[in-house]
Parts: sequence; structure tokens; C-alpha cells
Amino acid sequence: MKRIAALLTIVAATLSISAAVAQRTRQPPYMASISAGDAMMRSGPGRNYPAIWRYVRRDLPVRVTAVYEHWRKVQDPDGTTGWMLVNLLSDQRTAIVRGTENRPMHETPDEASPIRFRAAPGVVGRVSRCGGGWCLFDVRGRNGYIRIDQVWGVEPGETIR
Repeated sequence: MKRIAALLTIVAATLSISAAVAQRTRQPPYMASISAGDAMMRSGPGRNYPAIWRYVRRDLPVRVTAVYEHWRKVQDPDGTTGWMLVNLLSDQRTAIVRGTENRPMHETPDEASPIRFRAAPGVVGRVSRCGGGWCLFDVRGRNGYIRIDQVWGVEPGETIR
């Protein structure tokens, strides 16, 4: 039984180190998202630094601005910056609807195309196939195209395939 526990510990450590190494090869700045439903942002890159914010919203987009070992300095959509453990982040691209009005989600990446639905400010969805100023935006299985300037989580002019 002790051997199995030791083997599982080694496998888990190897997987977490591999994820950190894969993340470390990316040069900041880049976009990511919070993968955990409960994630702490700290004032510095270590558990000994005080927590400055607690996130309970999985998929919230963040901009990674610096890398230090297993820690990433991130900026959230409101501009708050701090450090998070790499295993609390995901490469899954997400965005949050900006502004004060509901935003139209179009059938195709064209203002003249029919509107499928409207997304309220603060709604978080997954983004894919971005280009030409538009992204395919998926909110819990409902998707449509939204203009990049109406969300935070995709850089102006960025292409995602």
C-alpha cells in the first residue's frame, strides 16, 4: 500500500511539474483563464505572501504578465494584478463581455447577420476562431460571433484558430 501511495505521489508531482514547464516556455504577455472554482491571488510569488483577492469564478480570463517558477503574475479584467500558482490557470481562451449594455451575438462575423442572442455585461464565455475583429463566443453551449472590442480577453487584431 505504501508503494502505491509513493508511486501516486511521484506521478502527481511529475504531472504538475510538466504543466508548469509547458507554461514556462510561453513568453508573457499572454492570455489564460482561471481553471479553479476557488483561486487565490497573492501579493507575491509564494504562499508566504498575503492573499489579496479570492476568485470563485472558473473561466475568468486573465493576462499573464510575468513568470516566476510555478507562479504567474496576472492581471484580471478589472486591472487588479497579483500572483497565482500556475496550476490554477488554464490555456483555455475565455473572454468577458464589457460595457453596460447587452451585446449582440451574431450568426456570422458580420453586423448584418441575424442576432442569435444577446450577452449581458459580465458574462464569461469561451472564445475560438477569432479574426477580422470578431470571435466565436460560446456561453454554456450557446454561441455566436461577437466583436473583439466588446469583450476583454482577446487582444485587438489577434487571430485565434
